[in-house]
Amino acid sequence: MIGEQTLEQEYIVAKKKSAKPMLWVSMISMVMFFAGLTSAYVISMKRDDWVSFDLPQAFYVSTFLIIASSIALSLSQRFLKKDKRQLSLIMLVVTLLLGIGFVWQQYVGFNQLKSIGLFFTGPESTVSTSFIIGITFMHVLHILAGVIVLFVVIYNHFKYKYKPNDMLGFELGSIFWHFVDILWIYLFLFFSFIK
Repeated sequence: MIGEQTLEQEYIVAKKKSAKPMLWVSMISMVMFFAGLTSAYVISMKRDDWVSFDLPQAFYVSTFLIIASSIALSLSQRFLKKDKRQLSLIMLVVTLLLGIGFVWQQYVGFNQLKSIGLFFTGPESTVSTSFIIGITFMHVLHILAGVIVLFVVIYNHFKYKYKPNDMLGFELGSIFWHFVDILWIYLFLFFSFIK
């Protein structure tokens, strides 16, 4: 019985030690993926049929929402460390709502592009709009993964799985969410200044 408890404790310690490095490896692969896409964007700008245009207004709104979501998540984590569970949960829900708002604004942005005649595919599409919509859509998929992560964190928060001295799942979810937020800010600035 004591041996089983020791093995279980060793397993938990090993799991905690490997969780963050595994997350960092997956995030590095995502950085490489988006670096490849933005590099292809820069190379394609030399094409004769390249069309420059301003980003849709909804992308500015979504940028504000994603930054606000990171702030809310940081506050949630800070409240949880102080064992203020109710405030932590409120800020987690705010983070989730802001994340969903981000996804909605991206959809609105795609429609704003369509309304001015810029399409992802088809005879009316351009290389530049195909790149921007394609890259942005890939990021939205990562945000949707982040929204699922937030649902899991909220569920575990309700189940009292996080404590001020044991927040591994919360920390992993937080790292991933902040990562996709920073990734969007990079993409937004990239598209804003490299046309």
